[in-house]
Amino acid sequence: MAATAGKVLISGSSGLVGSALLPRLTANGWQVTRLIRSDSAGPGQISWDPSRPIPPESVSGFDAVIHLAGETIAERWTARKKQAIRDSRVVGTRNIAEALAQAAKRPALLLAASAVGFYGDRGDEVLNEESLGGQGFLAEVCRDWESATQPAVQAGVRTVMTRFGIVLSPSGGALAKMLPPFRLGLGGRVGSGRQWWSWVALDDVIGAIEYAMKTSTLAGPLNVVSPNPVTNREFTTSLASALSRPALFPMPAFAARAALGQMADELLLASQRVEPAKLRASGYRFRRPDLDMALAAILKR
Repeated sequence: MAATAGKVLISGSSGLVGSALLPRLTANGWQVTRLIRSDSAGPGQISWDPSRPIPPESVSGFDAVIHLAGETIAERWTARKKQAIRDSRVVGTRNIAEALAQAAKRPALLLAASAVGFYGDRGDEVLNEESLGGQGFLAEVCRDWESATQPAVQAGVRTVMTRFGIVLSPSGGALAKMLPPFRLGLGGRVGSGRQWWSWVALDDVIGAIEYAMKTSTLAGPLNVVSPNPVTNREFTTSLASALSRPALFPMPAFAARAALGQMADELLLASQRVEPAKLRASGYRFRRPDLDMALAAILKR
């Protein structure tokens, strides 16, 4: 990208994806402004409350808006937690989309996060962006999350909903939580191990976002996953091998449910065999498409 790439507004800049994306955007010449949840915004920052409408003038004049903010899902799902997960995504996204639709100068692009949880638990079915949504709490949240972008879509803003798979990074997310027990040789498959896990290296998350920003033909849902999904058994075996440890301590499904409740069923035990059909068809070249090579590179850092 040129040194005059343009002006970009980003939410969720302190999260796993945002904190890796921010320096890349800056290095590539983007003038970055961050949406922050604080009343005391400094230079390059705009205060916002995801639960409240945003003044359209505060988001006017940007070339692109990247919306990554959302309550973490990696905690036991109480009724209050589920409401926070839903509201932070659906309400926050709707408020951004409505503000952009009313802005005097709208962006060319709204890129909003979503997740492969959209597809629900689908067994061995191969899923692409044309596949219907599934059932369950996460599937419903993702469906409403994506629908919340409609004000921007109807206003003519090119809108991309990035359906992230399991993002691999030692700095956060699922892999960071798995590393301690696996390093101690206490890891293993979850449940039957036959469920499909659609994973993606953080390098390819950033690469796909940058690619979507400059590829004007991409719009709508976009699966951001490796072209090589694996079963949970394969994933845990590969992780143990990368750490030179055995994977001899499986977690039975009942134990996962006892520890994590509904989250276990929808995150750990659900099967989603997702392919990045639109990314591949448009010419994106994955940097880390193979799990063993991706884990080797990630764990060396």
